Amino acid sequence: MKISEIFVTVDVVLIRKLIDDYELLLIKRRNEPFKDNWALPGGFVDKNEDLETAAMRELAEETSITVSELEQLKAFGKPFRDPRNHVVSVAFFGMVDENIVAKAADDAKEAKWFSVKELPKLAFDHDEIINFALSKHKLK
Repeated sequence: MKISEIFVTVDVVLIRKLIDDYELLLIKRRNEPFKDNWALPGGFVDKNEDLETAAMRELAEETSITVSELEQLKAFGKPFRDPRNHVVSVAFFGMVDENIVAKAADDAKEAKWFSVKELPKLAFDHDEIINFALSKHKLK
């Protein structure tokens, strides 16, 4: 039996509600793959790290936003979703107050809120993750 190496990442769909819209937090990637493309905050899970802890850590590292809890949504693991390796991402969902400000850090070049009605072109399969989250929470 051949065992392949599979990596685990987390991605965070973070939403803030405005009076008449919902906004989604995205980061602009500093590094390849998809350098300078918009993506969900997230990254690789560290050894012996809980998934939700990893999601909260990555969110804080890349956007300077801390949250006390996130909801685990679903795993996304189609082969070739990440050009580097076979990567399975566990997506998380959270909502924050409308006055929360994001500040890019770590491997995020920018952090910006976008209307869920007008999202830019996204890295990886993040459009699929976002669509799943928005549908599940009836925010579309």
